[in-house]
Amino acid sequence: MLVLGPKKQRDLLLYLTINLNGCTVVSNKTVKDLGVTLDPDLSFEEHIKTISRTAFFHLRNIAKIKNFLSKNYAEKCIHAFVTSRLDYCNALLSSYPDKALNKLQLVLNTAARILTRTKQFDHITPVLASLHWLPVKARADFKVLLLTYKALHGLAPTYLSDLVLPYIPTRTLRSQDAGLLIVHRISKQTAGGRAFSYRAQFLWNGLPTHVRDANSVSTFKSLLKTHLFSGSYD
Repeated sequence: MLVLGPKKQRDLLLYLTINLNGCTVVSNKTVKDLGVTLDPDLSFEEHIKTISRTAFFHLRNIAKIKNFLSKNYAEKCIHAFVTSRLDYCNALLSSYPDKALNKLQLVLNTAARILTRTKQFDHITPVLASLHWLPVKARADFKVLLLTYKALHGLAPTYLSDLVLPYIPTRTLRSQDAGLLIVHRISKQTAGGRAFSYRAQFLWNGLPTHVRDANSVSTFKSLLKTHLFSGSYD
């Protein structure tokens, strides 16, 4: 059981126990839900630590056998055991500051070094660009925007679709202003700014018109990656 809320109020329930049909349930500092480690502050610090620890475990194992693998197979191993973990539920990390995501970016950097046999102190950004790998922060934004596109086109659950509302102007606007979403007001800059109901609209409205107007999921993904890639490396 996880108690959420302001720290002062949580401290009053520090030793909270609940009896459910004869079974005693106690509060914990962290709980796992669908593979995501949640904490009372929803900071996801423990979740990031868990991903980092597990990913580096697999990277060390891949590094031990890399001389027996072709680059193609090594990359498949990295995607199967490492980047798949970075991308799992990563929409939760969109809007997090770079400093908070440094551990995950270090995982991606290390994976790129192992795959390309780049030395430890060589600049890694050109290597990531050559592999066409988006940085961790852009990968999280990619996931949010993909969910937003699907929500707008009836390809997502209604609990997401209900959160993205098209902006309907009172008068005709320029074509580049079409396809925008209503941006909800947020009450708290930290937690509110991370909510899908805000983050989706904020990121979507920042996309070029030709990306928003993509006529299929595959086309949208391609255009979106190109857009985020340019913003990350150009």
